[in-house]
Amino acid sequence: MFCADKELCDRVVELCQQLIRVDTTNPPGNERLAAELVATELGAAGLEPVVLESAPGRANVVARLTGSGEAPPLLLAAHLDVVPADPSRWRHGPFSGDIADGCLWGRGAVDMKNMAAMCLGLVCRLARERVRLERDVIFAAVADEEAGCRYGSSWLCDEHPDLVRAQYAIGESGGFNIFLGAKRFFTIQVAEKGFCWVRARVRGEPGHGSMPREDSAVVKLAEAVAKLARRGLPPHQTEVVQDFIEAVAEAQSVPVGLLVRAVGASGALPGLLRLVPDKTLARPVAAMLANTACATVVRAGEKTNVIPGVAEMEIDGRTLPGQTDADLLRELGAVLGPGFELEVMRSAPPVEASPWRTPLYERMAQAVLRREPDAAVVPYLLPAFTDAKSFARLGTRWYGFAPLKLPRGMRFADLYHGDDERVPLDGLRWGTEVLAEVVAGFAAAGS
Repeated sequence: MFCADKELCDRVVELCQQLIRVDTTNPPGNERLAAELVATELGAAGLEPVVLESAPGRANVVARLTGSGEAPPLLLAAHLDVVPADPSRWRHGPFSGDIADGCLWGRGAVDMKNMAAMCLGLVCRLARERVRLERDVIFAAVADEEAGCRYGSSWLCDEHPDLVRAQYAIGESGGFNIFLGAKRFFTIQVAEKGFCWVRARVRGEPGHGSMPREDSAVVKLAEAVAKLARRGLPPHQTEVVQDFIEAVAEAQSVPVGLLVRAVGASGALPGLLRLVPDKTLARPVAAMLANTACATVVRAGEKTNVIPGVAEMEIDGRTLPGQTDADLLRELGAVLGPGFELEVMRSAPPVEASPWRTPLYERMAQAVLRREPDAAVVPYLLPAFTDAKSFARLGTRWYGFAPLKLPRGMRFADLYHGDDERVPLDGLRWGTEVLAEVVAGFAAAGS
C-alpha cells in the first residue's frame, strides 16, 4: 500500500511555499506563473500536463495519471488564485512564504495552495512510483475560483469537459477540525449552498438636502439594511444539517446529546446561536440552518445637497439545498417590505453529494479516525461556494476534503481570507498523510 513519508511531506511544504510566493491575487488573477510551476513539477514526474488559458494570463493546468479503467476517474481539484491581502496588517508578508512559529505564512496557506501542493506532490509521487491504479486520477489546478470560476473550472467544464469528467472529486473546503466543548470534530463537506446575488432598489421623493424627509429613499434603504441584519431569514431543516446535528449529538454525553437533538429539531437553534459569544463558531453554524442574505454594497445620491429619489443595495444571498432563487426572493421581500424592486444579478444552485455516505466518504472518515481515534467525523454544509458548482454540472459527486489538523485556539474561520493566514507545518504534514492514504487507497487496484 502506498503511504506518505517524510520526503513527500517535506516536498509538499516546499511546493506550498513556492506557490504562496507567486502573487495570484484575484482580481486580476494572473495565475499563469503558478500554473507553469505546477506544470513543470508534473512534467518532471513523467506526466503530460496541459496548460489552458481561458483569457490572457488566466491559466489552468490539467494532468491525468492513467489507471486500468476498471473504475471511473477520481478528480483532485484546487484553485490557484487568492483573495487580496493588505501587507500592513500582516506579521509576515502575505507573499513571503515565511516559516515561523511552526507555521508557513502567506495568502493561500489554507485557501487553498496547501491543497494544491498536497495534490501536486501526491500525484507526482504516484506517477514516479508507478502505483497500479484501477481508476484514473485527474489533477486540475484552476484559475478564478475567488471571483466566481468563470475563467477556471466553469470554463474548463464548458470548453474541455472530457479532460475533467470524473465520478468523484475531492477539493475544498472540509477536512479541517473544529472544537465543540472538549470534543474535536473533523469535517467532510458533502454539500454547499447556492448563491443568488440580488439588487434591491427602493424609490422615494427627491428634494433639497436642507429639508430632511423621513420617507426618503436613503432612509428606507437604511432601515431595510438594519432590519435584514437583525431579523435574518427563517430556518429550514435539511438532511445534511440534521445529519451534522445528529453526529455532534452522538459525540456528547447523553444529556447534552438529547438537548442538541431537541434544540435542532425545534428550530430554535438559530436564535440560540445569536447568544453564543464565540461568533467565529456561531456564524458558520447559523448559516447552515437558513437561507442567508447580507447587504454588501449600498448606493444612493450624487450631490451632497440633493435628497436622491432612488437608493439601492446589492445583497449576497445564499440558498440551502432544496431551496431556490424564488424561495430566497420571497423571504427577502417579506423582510424588506413593500416598495422594493428585487433583481437577480447572478445565481447558481446548491450542490449536494446525495447520498453522501459513499465508499469514498467512509475511506476519508477512516483515514482521519485511524490517526485521531478520540475525534468524530461529521458531514458539513459549506455556506460559501467552490469549484464544486462547475464540476457538479458534469455529474461529478464532490467532497470538500483538504485535510488539515489545527491546534486548539487556531480556528479555520479566522484564517480563511483573514489577516496572517498561515498553516501549521505539523497540520500540513498530517493532511498530506491523510490525503495520500485516501487517494491511493481509493484509486489503487484491488481497492
